[in-house]
Amino acid sequence: MDEELRSVTERLRRESGASAAYEHVVATEDLDELAGVLTAPGQPLWARELAAFRLGLAGDCRAFEALVLLLNHRDPQRCAAAAHALARLGDPRTARAAAALATNELRVAYALHPVRLLVELRAPESAPALITTLERRLRPHDPYRKVALACVEGLGALGDTRARPVLKEALAHPALAEAAMRALTRIPEQG
Repeated sequence: MDEELRSVTERLRRESGASAAYEHVVATEDLDELAGVLTAPGQPLWARELAAFRLGLAGDCRAFEALVLLLNHRDPQRCAAAAHALARLGDPRTARAAAALATNELRVAYALHPVRLLVELRAPESAPALITTLERRLRPHDPYRKVALACVEGLGALGDTRARPVLKEALAHPALAEAAMRALTRIPEQG
């Protein structure tokens, strides 16, 4: 069993009170039934998350909207699980959605997992979104250092030359300087 799947199922088992409904959703192999959980009225959040997660791992694009909503949730565990499933879903809309979430200043407190997902996807949208997000985090007294650090590390992993200017700016920020230096060493010099 996938470690992330084990972690999600254990968390949601506790959240559901180990109910019979939980046992049914976790055991079913019927993807149509799982998709029905996403649209049926009155379903608890744990059931929708479990169904979306399992559909995502199965590559079923009916999970896309639910997973994007969970990627932007206030609970970091839900965000991490959604990012994991979205990375495996294979839906071409994923990178665009993650970029929109990562660059949304009204939701920047929840941008960490969209940023990490963009790095994992290595999509055309990834570097521009991380550059934009990091530029905004370099303002004085910005409280979102974890997001900024994830952007710096992600830009290094992506190795996109367009990131050089913003990473050089990040060198002036003590909390980011070491990571920015490492990231810059991973990016080829521009010709």
